[in-house]
Amino acid sequence: MVTFFTTAKPFRGHAGTIQRNALKSWTVLHPDVEVILFGDEEGAAEAARELGIRHEPHVERSEYGTKRLDYLFTTARALARHEVLCYVNCDIILMDDFCRALEQVRAAHARFLMVGRRWDAEIWEPYYFTRANWQARLKAIIRQRGRQRTPEWIDYFAFSRDLYGSSIPPLVVGRVHWDHWLVWRALACKEPVVDVSPCVMAIHQNHDYGYHPQGKHGVWHDEESQRNHQLAGGWKHFRTIADATAVLCTDGLKFNTYRYLAALARYLKQAGRVVLFDVWQPTSFFLLAITRPLRRVLGPRNVALSRPRQNV
Repeated sequence: MVTFFTTAKPFRGHAGTIQRNALKSWTVLHPDVEVILFGDEEGAAEAARELGIRHEPHVERSEYGTKRLDYLFTTARALARHEVLCYVNCDIILMDDFCRALEQVRAAHARFLMVGRRWDAEIWEPYYFTRANWQARLKAIIRQRGRQRTPEWIDYFAFSRDLYGSSIPPLVVGRVHWDHWLVWRALACKEPVVDVSPCVMAIHQNHDYGYHPQGKHGVWHDEESQRNHQLAGGWKHFRTIADATAVLCTDGLKFNTYRYLAALARYLKQAGRVVLFDVWQPTSFFLLAITRPLRRVLGPRNVALSRPRQNV
């Protein structure tokens, strides 16, 4: 069927709960599902034994200790017993609709990348996957209380075994831009990228960013995120779910005509940044020049003279 692979944070507190929920949901999808958990974080080995999945404690890391995407993909490809692999973030619950979508995409394409938008939800307790009609119950709750994210948020990548090969640069997970690069690479290789959002409800269990010393800001803006940006080749190598070549609808695969709008929006956004910089920089110098006499009068030296005298 499919080999899922992922890596996790330490299995403690809320993070441990949602990660077990995610991993368990993948194991019950199909009798022939394989799950590989990478990393030696606290509780990982115990969770793998409990869930009956494969545990690979070793992971190559950056000098900061962050896990490298290229190692995960290369090693998973070497270990997997299936011809279709799927990297999934370890907080995503999947259901039977994922398997049905994957079967349809495989029937249409020998090589492909399958992605989809996620639904954010607050889940704080262990979910009971043995309960009758658990999927229908969960979907009803998510439709009522959840929120579907925009195409920039990509949390699962199902792909043909040889799609990426050794092409992945040393990007790190847990930061930004690696996901957008994966979509770009598939498109650059002229392979089909299929958006299955209309048919698949992938549930993201909300969490904090306590694993980074600077929280969410650090995840998006620290040195490793900036390095990911450079290694990926900058904005020209970033694509989202909106750039998919096809969309899987309830009545089958459809060509994604909106992908051209996504491309146009991306270039206009970047052009706007360039224009803003080109206009603002000379304008700012001009404003500084014409206001220099006034600033000299009102500058720090004169402000200091206006301060009230202090008794000593």
